[in-house]
Amino acid sequence: MPDHLHVLAQCDGREAISLTMGRAKARISMAVHRGGEPARLWQHGFHDHALRTEESVREVARYLLANPIRAGLVSRVGDYPFWDSVWLEHSLG
Repeated sequence: MPDHLHVLAQCDGREAISLTMGRAKARISMAVHRGGEPARLWQHGFHDHALRTEESVREVARYLLANPIRAGLVSRVGDYPFWDSVWLEHSLG
């Protein structure tokens, strides 16, 4: 079972990232616990990192998508059932 989550998202600046993360954690928790006993799912807080250029966005997206390969979960990115990225367009080939 994974012990962390990586998310690459574009923010519009209308809301603090802490509010956005709080909402995301709440929605995921509700989906996971639907019909079952609630259990602690998230640690307090989160780490964020702002990207500045389109090139760094692609580099980070590639790094994140390769995590399941580095962890030995799959041999190809497309074999991992939870991958998706609009940042890569068709660059994975």
